[in-house]
Amino acid sequence: MSEINAKAYEAVPSRKVAFLGLGVMGYPMAGHLARAGHRVTVYNRTTTKSIAWCKDFIGTSDLKHAQTPRLAAQGAEIVFCCVGNDDDLRSVTLGEDGAFAGMAPGAIFVDHTTASAEVARELFAAAKNLDLQFIDAPVSGGQAGAENGQLTVMCGGEPAAFEAMRPVALAFARAVTLLGASGAGQICKMVNQICVAGITQGLAEAIAFGGKAGLDMARVLEVIGKGAAQSWQMDNRGKTMIADQFQFGFAVDWMRKDLSLVLDEARRNGAQLPVTALVDQFYADIQQMGGQRWDTSSLIKRLR
Repeated sequence: MSEINAKAYEAVPSRKVAFLGLGVMGYPMAGHLARAGHRVTVYNRTTTKSIAWCKDFIGTSDLKHAQTPRLAAQGAEIVFCCVGNDDDLRSVTLGEDGAFAGMAPGAIFVDHTTASAEVARELFAAAKNLDLQFIDAPVSGGQAGAENGQLTVMCGGEPAAFEAMRPVALAFARAVTLLGASGAGQICKMVNQICVAGITQGLAEAIAFGGKAGLDMARVLEVIGKGAAQSWQMDNRGKTMIADQFQFGFAVDWMRKDLSLVLDEARRNGAQLPVTALVDQFYADIQQMGGQRWDTSSLIKRLR
């Protein structure tokens, strides 16, 4: 059985669902759906991953794996998805083998990929033409949040579809919130990443500065963590930054992908993001240092 931590599932009637994409996020998210008693069919580009997932969760509910997104989506009331980028998302939704081709009228597609607001609106329109529903629903909380069923889900789409999927999504989330029309979830995730980038750079500078001044930075973080400087990054990454440890899941390559989406959207809407653009370049420096798969808190490596 998977080592995903147990959580108290909200009482929700068993639903027939599909999950597309069994990466570091999707694998445990789909697992929570199975543990909550939903009948889950999974699809992954690498079929061996789908087979392994079914073995991990055998006995929790009615589980299957499918060879294509279309086959996985057949008969599903809700199709969840978590893949890599816009192109990956199009590949599992559109075309002869895409999920949309297998979904029945009225079914809901919920996309947890961090993607562009443009592709969310594009697929919302494509789904509507087929009498399907589409919710863009990127997540925050990282691999640990996925494993512990404690993700924050930011949604865009129509209220009725949102209300239908929300109780099911709470199997792997602590909060599922509708922010507005199609694309609003992706824009909210961009706001989240802007905050993360700025806070992480500030924390890196603070730790490097205090260290060069000769302070015991572990003690300093204990003190200032009780005041206005406190943040999730400080609580969860401060000590590991001091210890030069950067193996915590959300990689620099992924952050640069996300910040590229942010900066593209800013060019469209006219927002000025000078700090975000600068931190994006700092992450490019980390990539040049060989830190493509280091955790995003590795920004401090530039300062040592």
